[in-house]
Amino acid sequence: MASATTPRFSNSKQLAALALPIALTQLAQVALTTTDTLMMGLIGTEALAAGGLAVVLFNQLRTMGVGLITAVGNQVAATQARVEVAADGAGNTTDDPEPIRDIVRASFAIATVAGILGAIIIVALGHALVWFGQDPAVLDLAQPMLLTLAVGLVPCLWFQVIRQFTVGMRRPKALIWITVGSIAVNAGLNWVLISGAWGLPRFGLPGIGLATSLVYLLSFLVFYAVVRRDPVLAPLLSLRGWKSSGATVRKLVKLGIPISATYGSEAGFFSVVAVLMGTFGPAALAAHTVVNQLVYITFQISVGLSHGASILISRELAQHNTTAAARIARTALGHGAIVMALVAALYLAAPNLVLRPFLDVSNPAEQAGFAIAAGLLVVAAGMQFVDCAQNIGVGLLRGLDDTKSGFRLSLVGYWAVGLPAAWLLGWLAGAGPIGAWLGLAAGLATTAVLLLRRFQSSLNKLHAVPRTQE
Repeated sequence: MASATTPRFSNSKQLAALALPIALTQLAQVALTTTDTLMMGLIGTEALAAGGLAVVLFNQLRTMGVGLITAVGNQVAATQARVEVAADGAGNTTDDPEPIRDIVRASFAIATVAGILGAIIIVALGHALVWFGQDPAVLDLAQPMLLTLAVGLVPCLWFQVIRQFTVGMRRPKALIWITVGSIAVNAGLNWVLISGAWGLPRFGLPGIGLATSLVYLLSFLVFYAVVRRDPVLAPLLSLRGWKSSGATVRKLVKLGIPISATYGSEAGFFSVVAVLMGTFGPAALAAHTVVNQLVYITFQISVGLSHGASILISRELAQHNTTAAARIARTALGHGAIVMALVAALYLAAPNLVLRPFLDVSNPAEQAGFAIAAGLLVVAAGMQFVDCAQNIGVGLLRGLDDTKSGFRLSLVGYWAVGLPAAWLLGWLAGAGPIGAWLGLAAGLATTAVLLLRRFQSSLNKLHAVPRTQE
């Protein structure tokens, strides 16, 4: 019995060591954006509308940029595993550091180009919004903030490169502490730059964007300095010459573009649903916003599990161990189901407690929104399971270096099933917001099934190939 349970326990321990820092970092990022939103609200309603618009545009480009370099962690993990095998299990990852150095240099080059292009697009979008019927007063406020946010995209992506590198090396120790510390720094900089404290100019709303950009830069510099002090990681983070192999750059871009497109597609899918929910009225849109935020917070747990499982599978497949890869996938899905079950129990047992921080049931103006949100919370309790599974599924396929299938299958689930189902149930069938969310759940469930079937099929094919032919 002990021998049968040991591998599972080992997988759980390794997965937790990777997934927990990533999930906590994701939650800290949510806290970062929440702080910005609170600061916008203190300036005024118009500033909140303009700032919210600017953040949505920035986050769309940032998310796609992060997707472009997400495969870096998998490539580092697989390369390190192959070095360990070549060293006859000695675990000496510095005997031949050049392959990993090449990946790091290539990823920094990609992040730099993507950050510059993304910043240009962000600023251009701010000016193009005038053609989409946006309020001119809101645009006048949003455009300067977009400019101050745009300059932070390059250091943001640099930070993500080091994040993927440390996770791929299974040494993400400082990641969470740096991110948590950035929340306090961000709040302080917001206050100083908005109000013009300590003799500085009063930037107002653009000061929030500038504070965010400065936090990205400071986080990168601190993270880089910490990693350079790590005896294992420092030799591999050498950027001397900034020269990388063209083949490595092309491989990372080839893997990263489908991930970037998948992230962008998912964000766009939820944005379209939010727009459609607005047609049911302000109460429905408010309820959707609240419950979607709750789901988004819980979603960060599945992000951690997805990335952690992806890295571990890359390592196992580099060592030709498909059995261990399958066990890691089951472990990640099982852990995700446990967390989602606990959250679902809270949603169903205490909806008032969950919704009270956002909506006041004693306020007549918010009672309609509260009632709709309570219904959506019931759907969310079940939807979170398939949302978690589809996110983990994307990570499992990434562990196989299969990023194109993740993109294609998510398009089918999100756009060919989810959006039409939401429209049919919510609008044509007259089920309203509940129907729209059931359609949303159907899309996520379809995506989860397709992704997990693809992973199992691909793993079976790898298992059937004799090692000498791999």
